[in-house]
Amino acid sequence: MKIGIGNDHSAVEMKQEVMKFLQDLGYEVVNYGTDSTESCDYPVYGEKVGRAVAAGDVDLGILICGTGVGISLAANKVKGVRAVVCSEPYSARLSRQHNNTNILAFGARVIGIELAKMIIEEWLNAEFEGGRHQRRVDMIMAIQDK
Repeated sequence: MKIGIGNDHSAVEMKQEVMKFLQDLGYEVVNYGTDSTESCDYPVYGEKVGRAVAAGDVDLGILICGTGVGISLAANKVKGVRAVVCSEPYSARLSRQHNNTNILAFGARVIGIELAKMIIEEWLNAEFEGGRHQRRVDMIMAIQDK
């Protein structure tokens, strides 16, 4: 499985640790983020990962900025993206099981690396349950076509 990762200047160090963590788990990782700590604009990286996920260039995406909020908002503007911001593992797991999220976001200024790893593992190990949830995901995705 191929995972795209994006970040802004506030999350360079965390991104590097997350990339190593994912690679150690056997995932292929594509870096769409900045490697510089100089101030930059997080929407650029949210959009890059969002477009890569929507196009099928990567299977899933992970985004990191200061809070995870801004970068996820940018990704969610891309048709086909269902990005979620999570600061704990339970919501990450349920976002995959019930909402079939394809991008996970979190904040480097909100959580530490060990919690980030727990959140990532829960998210990656969860599977979409379909059924009644598919109807709701379809409803969410139909909004972008209105």
